[in-house]
Amino acid sequence: MSGGPSGGTAAGERGHAPARAAVLGHPIGHSKSPALHGAAYAALGIELEYGRVDLTEEQLPAFIGRVRSEPGWRGLSVTMPLKSAIVPLVDRLEGRAAELGVLNTVVVEHGPAGPVLVGYNTDVTGIVEAFRHAGCARAESAAILGAGNTALAAVAAVAELGARQVAFLVRDPSRTGEAVGLAQRVGLRVTVEALAEAAPAAVGADVVVSTLPPRAADGFADAVAALPVGAQMEHDGGARVLLDVAYDPWPSRLAEAWKGRGGVVLHGLEMLVHQAVEQVVLFTGRTEARSQHVTDVMCDSVGVPRRVA
Repeated sequence: MSGGPSGGTAAGERGHAPARAAVLGHPIGHSKSPALHGAAYAALGIELEYGRVDLTEEQLPAFIGRVRSEPGWRGLSVTMPLKSAIVPLVDRLEGRAAELGVLNTVVVEHGPAGPVLVGYNTDVTGIVEAFRHAGCARAESAAILGAGNTALAAVAAVAELGARQVAFLVRDPSRTGEAVGLAQRVGLRVTVEALAEAAPAAVGADVVVSTLPPRAADGFADAVAALPVGAQMEHDGGARVLLDVAYDPWPSRLAEAWKGRGGVVLHGLEMLVHQAVEQVVLFTGRTEARSQHVTDVMCDSVGVPRRVA
């Protein structure tokens, strides 16, 4: 649904047309969010139209104006490159979005003067739940590939998992200020390493989150694959666990290299499922979206193995 879904009212407070939501980004054709949300709404018995809208940063303000003026909008899922650009266009930030200054979710509330746009960040929960449902409930150390918007969510997530130190593995160490500042504020010890030389640091961390775009970690993957045979992929708590948020194509070269060295790999879609669950709760108010049944049908919709109860 490039260009925006049509018709509808939001919370049923402005007419009787169907409710609607959409995922925004550029490019957006590959997004799995419509499948995830559609499966959840069907399981919950909710009529809510959910589509894709391909938008650049320059086009975003005009589209947000439409959301404010057109009936029907319940919420927006926001992906690259809009997670920062949309922040000044909402009315307030809540929870993790306020802490991080980055959002991936907008909820359209209805105030006395009209729609109120509220920003949330469900990426943090998505990362945490992906690790927890893989049996990784705690981690002492973490490595994060990249230092952009998703890396900020990764910082908050590894802190929630109990990490005490984090290494940022980046292509340009001079551009890590925001991520490093956040890590220090939440009490993490921080190191920064150039990505080209950081494979040993990655395999030494309990958990690793790659926030790089598709194929951007291919060179790093080759460095992981080339490490000496004795490079440790296990620690007292079990195998080192990698979450690669880039899910298309899959498996990524990094996922293949990590698994080839004996590490555990989490599919990027696992994070997407769990962050989408929280979006469904925010868009509908239906907390049963977190149930095993709804999560299972969402996993089925994108071919991710169901979580273990």
